[in-house]
Amino acid sequence: MNFQELSEMVIVGDHIGAEAWTQKALDSGISAKTIIDDGLIPGMDEVGRRFRENEYYMPDVLISARAMKISMALVRPLLAESGESTRGAVVIGTVQGDLHDIGKNLVGMMLEGAGYDVHDLGVDVSPEDFLKCVEENEAGILCMSALLTTTMPMMETTIKAASEAELRNKVKILVGGAPVSDAFAVRIGADGYAPDAARAVDLVNSIMGG
Repeated sequence: MNFQELSEMVIVGDHIGAEAWTQKALDSGISAKTIIDDGLIPGMDEVGRRFRENEYYMPDVLISARAMKISMALVRPLLAESGESTRGAVVIGTVQGDLHDIGKNLVGMMLEGAGYDVHDLGVDVSPEDFLKCVEENEAGILCMSALLTTTMPMMETTIKAASEAELRNKVKILVGGAPVSDAFAVRIGADGYAPDAARAVDLVNSIMGG
């Protein structure tokens, strides 16, 4: 089968076509990992490039991500059954006291499309819940989001809690959100900052060696 077809369906957001193509590929014996690596990841990589270069905007990315997620829903259970590995586990969530999630959701979807095992804890996530999920899933990356200046300090609180729990040397912590900056990330001891979803994926890839 032509994997470029699946990539193109993801790029244009053809979720019906992506689902049908994926099911046909699975029925023909193509592995879940091959579908992800050769079809979904290249498609979402191109979506990320277009987003970075202002060829795509958030609605376009969300439409592409929907197509990716429908395909992923078919392959993920088979990936788990086969024991084939993803590119690594990532924990993501909006910090405690903050209920904003659009940007966080977009980052999570694009990371999933890039081949990562994403554990999205949602919004209003306590430091304890972040760290528990990191430990349980042996995650190499923790991504925190905040949209309110009043909740930004929870990022530093979580980083300190990771140090106290002796997890700081096991997980890279990345931060983002409208009021967050690179300077703020450095000040609180985060490992990185990304201004948008596409660059968040680039940052995770660089850390995870992808």
